[in-house]
Amino acid sequence: MTTPPKRTSRRRLAGALLAAGLAASFGAAADSVALRHVRVIDGTGSAPRENSTILIEDERIAAVGPDAQVTLPEGARELDLSGRSVLPGLISNHSHLGMTDGTGAGPQNYNRGNIERQLRQFQRYGVTTVTSLGLNGPLFQRLRDEARAGIGVGADLFGADRGIGVPEGAPPMNVAPDQLYRPATVEEARAAVREMAARKPDLIKIWVDDFNHTLAYKMKPEIYTAVIDEAHAHGLRVAAHVYYLDDAKKLIAAGADILAHGVRDLPLDDELIEAIKARDAWYISTLDLDEAFYIFATQPEWTRTPFFRQALQPALAAQLDDPAWRRQTLADPKKLAIWEQGVKTNQANLKRLVEAGAKVSFGTDSGATPLRIPGFAEHRELRLAVDAGLTPLQAIALATGNAAALLGLDDRGVIAPGKRADLLVVAGDPSRAIADSEKIEAVWQQGREVSGPVVP
Repeated sequence: MTTPPKRTSRRRLAGALLAAGLAASFGAAADSVALRHVRVIDGTGSAPRENSTILIEDERIAAVGPDAQVTLPEGARELDLSGRSVLPGLISNHSHLGMTDGTGAGPQNYNRGNIERQLRQFQRYGVTTVTSLGLNGPLFQRLRDEARAGIGVGADLFGADRGIGVPEGAPPMNVAPDQLYRPATVEEARAAVREMAARKPDLIKIWVDDFNHTLAYKMKPEIYTAVIDEAHAHGLRVAAHVYYLDDAKKLIAAGADILAHGVRDLPLDDELIEAIKARDAWYISTLDLDEAFYIFATQPEWTRTPFFRQALQPALAAQLDDPAWRRQTLADPKKLAIWEQGVKTNQANLKRLVEAGAKVSFGTDSGATPLRIPGFAEHRELRLAVDAGLTPLQAIALATGNAAALLGLDDRGVIAPGKRADLLVVAGDPSRAIADSEKIEAVWQQGREVSGPVVP
């Protein structure tokens, strides 16, 4: 699958024609920019290429190679980025939009201003493509259309429409009726899929979980089997929220295409690993999800860095600084143990799947709750993946080339001629120290520099 054809607005078309005319008049290349003397981390997992040039023409990468081998068009603008690394813009395959604002969550937050604020924050942190994996209202369709037309705000946008949950069960979210289906029967489930299919979502989302036994009902196998069957009949893939190993096995056997969270109750066994590979299914760990429940209350050193603090809305910053909130968050040792063990199990399962050669991608559940912070969560996920035993290059590949492949996008995710010029420029070398991904100096999207340093 490739991205839908781009519809250009009259204003953008007029601007493009004017720019082309001016370029012809003065003998200069239109919108040609060369990022010179950079370290290229291309998103494939390959070793970095030092002393390289990336030539951008209009919205695309025209050439990439050693400095001495890339011929620049006459009039191209040159930027000396010696000492910097350039990697593809990060891609989240599992986030949510319009769920939270400040410390609150609810349907009142699903509005254009709030969603565009979040998309800008993703972009500013180098996440140039976002998948809102369910809980989307009608506004989502308009925002996605605008992104396709090149007139959207912030990160590019993909998504899973409303998604399908359970009556009196998962997900335990306060959302409007037009943000989620909760079918009680097989036919209601099939009808919900048909309604979503008519709106042409990128994926279908289901929730199969009882949230650590706090919910009385879990989606029945006949419901999720019907959803998967109906989705496939309409050419749509199904991403499943999971927690337990047993559910993951049953969902893969039923034909689920994506496990949208890592298994966190038990280590993965050979049976599931082989089933994932045989089914050609994808796996998204979302390591940051469980850590976000408690980590801010423990106040590790990185929670005082400007890179983290810049991502916080004022109300959330005040909450995280509140000693009473921190004590309350850490007050239940049973919950804390479940969260901490969930992170460790998730990390071990991620490492095993990568080593087994399964299809593993990238997401964080950012935006689902106030504590899963858009943009920052993705960089935290990279660190947690490296802590799990992946190399920095493997972690980056999950968040770039692999994440693009999950969405079926062949126009982004790697730095190569013909690809979109969605780029993240950082100081240092994140192929050696993943924390250097946070030293953001510039973000480029579709050939334009759209954002500068996160930390001024």
